[in-house]
Amino acid sequence: MILDPTTPVRPASDVSILLEGMSKTGFQGRKLGESVSVWKHMIEDPNARILLGLSGAMIPAGMQECLIELVSRRYVDTIVSTGANIFHDICEHCGIRHYIGHHHVDDTELFDKGIDRIYDVFAFEEQFREVDNIIAQYAAQLGEFEGSSASFIRDLGKWLIAQYPCGRSLTATCAQMEVPIFIPALSDSSIGIGLVIARRHGFRILVDQILDADEITKFVEGAERTGVVYIGGGVPKNFIQQTQVIGSIHKSDCAGHDYAIQYTTDTPHFGGLSGCTFEEAISWGKESCSCRKVQCFCDATIALPLVTSALIGSGVVRAGKTS
Repeated sequence: MILDPTTPVRPASDVSILLEGMSKTGFQGRKLGESVSVWKHMIEDPNARILLGLSGAMIPAGMQECLIELVSRRYVDTIVSTGANIFHDICEHCGIRHYIGHHHVDDTELFDKGIDRIYDVFAFEEQFREVDNIIAQYAAQLGEFEGSSASFIRDLGKWLIAQYPCGRSLTATCAQMEVPIFIPALSDSSIGIGLVIARRHGFRILVDQILDADEITKFVEGAERTGVVYIGGGVPKNFIQQTQVIGSIHKSDCAGHDYAIQYTTDTPHFGGLSGCTFEEAISWGKESCSCRKVQCFCDATIALPLVTSALIGSGVVRAGKTS
């Protein structure tokens, strides 16, 4: 057996060089470095479409600019997100901020002061309700809507650009770059709350979640190869994973995703889906048998800024894509 020796990582001011060095070390540092290499292969593959699954409270935790860069540089082609992330993103676009707080605090006191806590991030409930009503007002302006969540969020993104031209958000950037955002559990968020407000005022807004599943599966079926990147797990992860199963049922020979990355703190030994290994997913046909894959067990708020910076620093350019 011929083995490659590990190489002590050298500190570097260039994050791309640092993570390349980490890929020759051990443990989760190596996995983090290896994930950059796999993502670069996706980006440089002209026949690959890249899908990003986004869960957790990434926008409140300050990951918005990293996500905007990934879209602006065409490092992803479509996003599947929790509704919460996109709601918080819309808040930021409208000038509603999230604040540095603390996780050791009297939550009863926060409730009395109208402050919501997201671990160590604070926000004002009254301001969130303002955005609930902004979403309701947008829905009322439509009068009625029937279509996929991707269509609804795309049009909402364009409206945000027109109404709040000084704002900046992932939602608006995706609308400009024509990168769809699917929210398969849209009603499980403050976006859903806003639409309930509109519904109770008599406006007919029907977001077709079955159409979501069909549209994203057709996106995958139309690709020669697919790559997936999961920030956390949950509904966004499984929604993307199941496209391979749906495609196989409809005789599309997808044969599983060809590249796969996951940054997660969930572990596989409890049998949870979010921590399920890509090896396990091969048995379902969700990842191909030859899939280039890496799972990094790391807080995404650590991994995402480092990996995004490393991709940008490496100078990698999306094959076959123009901005």
